[in-house]
Amino acid sequence: MDIVDTHCHIISDDVTRYPRAPIGGTQSGWATTRPVTADGMVERMDEAGIGQAVLVQATTAYGYDNSYVLDSRAQRPDRFIVVGTVDPLRPDAADNLEAAVGDTGLAGVRLFTSGSTVPTQGEWFAAPETYPFWDKATELGVTVCLQMRLGPATEQLHLLLRRFPKVRVLLDHMGYPDIAASPTDAGETVAELAVHPALHLKLTHRNLERLHDAGTKAAGFLDPVLKSFGANRIAWGSNLPAAEQSLPELVALAQEVLAEVPEPERREIFAGTARRLYPGLAG
Repeated sequence: MDIVDTHCHIISDDVTRYPRAPIGGTQSGWATTRPVTADGMVERMDEAGIGQAVLVQATTAYGYDNSYVLDSRAQRPDRFIVVGTVDPLRPDAADNLEAAVGDTGLAGVRLFTSGSTVPTQGEWFAAPETYPFWDKATELGVTVCLQMRLGPATEQLHLLLRRFPKVRVLLDHMGYPDIAASPTDAGETVAELAVHPALHLKLTHRNLERLHDAGTKAAGFLDPVLKSFGANRIAWGSNLPAAEQSLPELVALAQEVLAEVPEPERREIFAGTARRLYPGLAG
């Protein structure tokens, strides 16, 4: 089966050429305890049967400096594309975004709204100051990965997507739904977001581990989400090496949880959706 990993991180072992400059000043534990270089990522991809991957900027190591992921993409354009970071709150955010994307640049961008790399507090991703960024993302047709937790910020997400209905947003980790508390309630919460046709979901180990633990009850989450979004709006990502498992183990976890999903839909989740969100993967 064709597999594209839409969410993995790489860390260089050359700190002189690629100095650490995390947003917030603190590196994530995985960036120091189990970093994976670009070469190491290719080896793991080969072991797991993954043809191509989306390198997501490790802001907890490099902040807004996308140099390492871009250089790695340039060395292996057949294996990697890049989702980097720009600051959407800057007055020149739209110009910076336009300059950053392209055939040899970023295929997408990622925004954080929670965790150690948040540039400011509150639901800033929907603030008026960010509108030029969202306008430009819509114009360029670039995919924006949004890391946020469903809950108090959900209404801001609805407002944003109503204001920019054509911008392609890929919701990281499906918004961290509370599957452990109730798969059915979590599934209904996520399914309600499907009213926004350009919104897509990124299915990662953070969801899959909870679904695996839920056993047969996992269908209470998967069924409404698949019915409302369709597999063609869901993409798998490993989150290696933030995820502690090996890449083959992470692929196996996804395959086990999705075993009852019809094969055509699994093909969409493992590769089809990613290739539409990121046309650069075709190269």
